[in-house]
Amino acid sequence: MFQRAFTAAALASALLLAGCATGPAAITSQVQSYASMQGVALPSTYRLEVLPSQAQQASFARIEMAADTALTKVGLQRAPRPEQAKLVVQVGASAGEGRAQHPTWDPYYYGPRFGWGLGYGGGWYSGWNMHWMMMDTPPRVYLRAVKLVLRDAQSQRIVYETSAQYDEVRVNDDTIWQVLFDAALTGFPAPPAGPRQVTLLPAPAEAPAPQAPASVPLPVWQPVDTTLPPATQPAPAGAVPATAAPVNGSAPVRPASELGR
Repeated sequence: MFQRAFTAAALASALLLAGCATGPAAITSQVQSYASMQGVALPSTYRLEVLPSQAQQASFARIEMAADTALTKVGLQRAPRPEQAKLVVQVGASAGEGRAQHPTWDPYYYGPRFGWGLGYGGGWYSGWNMHWMMMDTPPRVYLRAVKLVLRDAQSQRIVYETSAQYDEVRVNDDTIWQVLFDAALTGFPAPPAGPRQVTLLPAPAEAPAPQAPASVPLPVWQPVDTTLPPATQPAPAGAVPATAAPVNGSAPVRPASELGR
């Protein structure tokens, strides 16, 4: 009976895992937005304000691209020239990791523990021995957060501020930034008031473009001369050729017209 129950539990776990592997997992982030878009005509243009610390980070290019894509989805276009922009956008992003919060978690309590003490084996005996034990620690979680601040280019008034934060035991940095910027701009330009949860699915990875089949060189055809040679006239009966090849080393045969000369 125990074996039957164990088999059923293992099968249920396998089916659950198979269901989870059929597609990308949804990502739930904590979002909070503040809007004051009065007087801002939409759609509008913007320029990106990059801080010196961001310009020195090679990884910021991925963050900038994800922010641009999210802004385009809500109708904002990057101005071809910075002075033509109606809005100034400042982008922020942060990443970190740590232990999950637990009400009874004590950093000193978790982890390996070593100690010395008296031993007992059928009676106390003198001497010291070493013992150790391992206490489980809370799982490690990964934190990813983004922030967008939009200002009016003329008055420098902040017209929109939004942020999104994600913390979980797993993270995919190839997709998380785009999901967070999309979540931060949900409801733009009039988002709900107060903190909210936004659940989105990562965009499916683009399939590689099919490659053209390798070209096979065609055979090079050479021109063929199809003209026929001129027809030869048959020699009259009894005529002897002007020269004939010697037979068995004898002298060449002379034509009949030259005989007697």
